[in-house]
Amino acid sequence: MKFRPLHDRVLVRRLEGEEKTAGGIIIPDTAKEKPMEGEIVSVGSGSRDESGKLQPLDVAKGDRVLFGKWSGTEVKIDGEELLIMKESDILGVVEGAVAKKKAA
Repeated sequence: MKFRPLHDRVLVRRLEGEEKTAGGIIIPDTAKEKPMEGEIVSVGSGSRDESGKLQPLDVAKGDRVLFGKWSGTEVKIDGEELLIMKESDILGVVEGAVAKKKAA
């Protein structure tokens, strides 16, 4: 199924949290916090300003973003749990070496 968010909304896939602590202790699923980092899967067309002009979003598909712990609405699309949120719920984009290091 294809899904495209409307207006200033984005579709985000949460990135998996850490499985172990720095000391090597394995964290059980029941004790894990939901990660506040994700990858943008799809973006809407943007919002309209007072004059009706379309304002494109600052984020794009593939960007790694940070968002608030309780941001967005959880949805299940094709068996995968994703989040739909407004662009304003995104705190920032992870860029450069940090994003590459975490991707490895």
